[in-house]
Amino acid sequence: MSRELHRYYRSLAADTDERVLPAPDRLRRSADRWARRRAALTVLAVAGLVGGTVAGSQLVLAAGPAPTPAPPPAGTPTPRPSSVAPSVVPSSPPPSPSVGRTPGSRSPAVTTTPPAAATPTTIPDRAFFVLPAANDAGTGNYFGPGPVLPVLCGASPGDERVVARRARSLPYRRAGASADEVPSGNYRHSITIYRSGGAGAALAELRAAVRACPEQPARGTPPVTVRQRLLPDSGYGDESVLFETRTPYRDANGDPSGGDEVHLIRAVRVGDVVSLLWEQGWESTSTERAQFDADSRRAVEAVRRWLD
Repeated sequence: MSRELHRYYRSLAADTDERVLPAPDRLRRSADRWARRRAALTVLAVAGLVGGTVAGSQLVLAAGPAPTPAPPPAGTPTPRPSSVAPSVVPSSPPPSPSVGRTPGSRSPAVTTTPPAAATPTTIPDRAFFVLPAANDAGTGNYFGPGPVLPVLCGASPGDERVVARRARSLPYRRAGASADEVPSGNYRHSITIYRSGGAGAALAELRAAVRACPEQPARGTPPVTVRQRLLPDSGYGDESVLFETRTPYRDANGDPSGGDEVHLIRAVRVGDVVSLLWEQGWESTSTERAQFDADSRRAVEAVRRWLD
């Protein structure tokens, strides 16, 4: 063994001899003391846990049971549970989709059409117009049977669609005529109610009848020819038909004396009603257009007031 190693062993032995190990009974007492400390800590932890549980139970018991809701008053409807899950019920109804609308546009106004008034089946006196005092011939008017149209080669337009008809004769005087003069002319005024849609068909048939009968023999001796033709017309009622008849003037013997006696006929439709004014003249007089137009308007206004 080298000297250096021998010197190291001697130093180690000297250090060891100076340290005294504790006795065995001392080591046992120290171990018992640590064991008692661990047991005390464990007991304290368990006691703390139990105390917290007891305190929480006492708070719950002190609060008491949850209050039971009072029953609703009598007569209050009991709400029914919704069959839709709350998670899928929206808080507000979704906006309705707009079909054919652009953003920002207004909804189209809803228009309602009032029901059409029922077509009457009888014709009262008030449906006929009244002459102004300046045109009153003083003879009155009278209702009665008789033709309502000139002869048109035997045609009878619209007769199969008639519901009711009344006609009257009404002599008139032109404004400014003296009271002792004979009437200036005579109206044959008729009002006819047709079945639904029949009034328009009757006017169409009247136009066709006038076109199909441009002339025909007139009654009388010697025989003469009467001519018919349609005239342009507008501004009366829903639609109107205006035509004229022309017959040569004749002298006392019935012979043509030159010129024509002209009479006007106007049929005006207002819905399913037709007012027809036929000016027949008086002792070979002809129709004065201005007077005839004015009385045609009076006839239409009277029909409108009646139907309203």
